[in-house]
Amino acid sequence: MSDKPSVLFVCVHNAGRSQMAAGWLRHLAGDTVEVRSAGSAPAGTVNPAVVEAMAEVGIDITDQTPKLLEYATAESSDVIVTMGCGDACPVFPGKRYEDWKLEDPAGKGVDAVRPIRDEIRTRVENLLTELRPTA
Repeated sequence: MSDKPSVLFVCVHNAGRSQMAAGWLRHLAGDTVEVRSAGSAPAGTVNPAVVEAMAEVGIDITDQTPKLLEYATAESSDVIVTMGCGDACPVFPGKRYEDWKLEDPAGKGVDAVRPIRDEIRTRVENLLTELRPTA
């Protein structure tokens, strides 16, 4: 891992869980971590309930768009966090993988997205502590 680790968050549509995780990590880590997110079958836009739930905690993800998971992005990431992308996630020897079992916010309103958002924050905080133990 380099001085500035890279973390890739992956879910199917890159419109909910992975976008919230990336938003939290950018917010909490600043420029100390390279943050990436992608999906195995990206949606056209980020889930509006996810955008609203993140805005409630002061994180603006309106400028994010779902991206297709590319082999090179995964290969060059230090940590890959999957959230339900199944067999579409490539596996590279020597990479650190985490699979976060989280409810999918697709089709849910903001009231249902808030607990998912909060669980993701806790997991991102724990990950950040492991990436920057002396920070």
